[in-house]
Amino acid sequence: MQFGWLTLAMSPSPDEDGTRIDQIVAQACEAERLGFSDVWLTEHYFTGESVYCDSLLFAAALAMKTEKVRLGFAVVQTPFHHPVRLAVQLALLDNLSKGRIDVGIGKGTAYNEYEFVGHGLRSTDSRERMEEAVDILQRAWRESPLDYDGRFHKLHVPAIRPKPVQQPGPPLWRSVISPGSFRECGRLGLPILTARLPVERIKERWASYAAGIDEGGHDEKTRATLLAKSALWRNVYVAESDAEAEDRLAELLVETRAHMMHVRVAHNPPDFEPDPAALNAWTDPKVPDSEAVPFVLRTGSLYGSAKRVREQVAELRDVGVQHLLCQTGFGAMNHQQNLASMRRFGEQVMPAFT
Repeated sequence: MQFGWLTLAMSPSPDEDGTRIDQIVAQACEAERLGFSDVWLTEHYFTGESVYCDSLLFAAALAMKTEKVRLGFAVVQTPFHHPVRLAVQLALLDNLSKGRIDVGIGKGTAYNEYEFVGHGLRSTDSRERMEEAVDILQRAWRESPLDYDGRFHKLHVPAIRPKPVQQPGPPLWRSVISPGSFRECGRLGLPILTARLPVERIKERWASYAAGIDEGGHDEKTRATLLAKSALWRNVYVAESDAEAEDRLAELLVETRAHMMHVRVAHNPPDFEPDPAALNAWTDPKVPDSEAVPFVLRTGSLYGSAKRVREQVAELRDVGVQHLLCQTGFGAMNHQQNLASMRRFGEQVMPAFT
């Protein structure tokens, strides 16, 4: 198995933002030291979540601070980026990192409409904007010149320079959850990210993905590479004892959810309602914490002593997971607590699987 490290860190106040950003840099460097294969950055705006906000600029700093760990985005919210500017930035990042960039692609948050409003947009056409942006990205890295006549962009680009180190460009990943999406990404030969998928569903989802790869006519080497890359995202908290881990993680999740629900009530426009299909026990404000937190502990978390977490990771391995993304920080969790959990995982769990 390979293990990635993911940050969705929150700063509790503007006064702490600078310190928290420095701490994430230190955590990412520690992830490389501990042997994590990749570091993944999230993208949110305006309320202290993903406190660095600009994941592309932040990745440039990490590219200079690290040597071998891959740098991924989970995910780039494409409607908030001009696609030519995005193509240039990602090509530069690929050069700065010597070819260590992975790019998760998304249509933007399903819940935080205020992020769209803050960029002068609404989410109603976000999928179409994403699809056009992906088309422009892929063509801009291949075609010189590029002439493009789309719904949102009409372009003439002489050339993208520098060219990405990875050819024809950095891998573009997709975030998926439904069986149909797994199968379609397999057909297209796209690496995938998924989260909060119960163990009993993982084997069938991975089988759908493998079936799609076969339907797409990809060779055995490509098939093996895609299955090895396919990543499952989990909350990870390793403590001295099972009870300590469960109690502290539950507290952090309650704090995180309270912030999440507050900013949506405070900032989302009154005419916005999230798609009911996107809601679950964690994201639905009508569900109390007494149900939401156990749901996330059950379907999206690995926690306990190192011994217990080794058993949980083995369970994932046995249903086909080869790439696990570990979110070790939750809400405004303090730096030392995060590092302690990371080190227990890196030193006491990972060696059993690598």
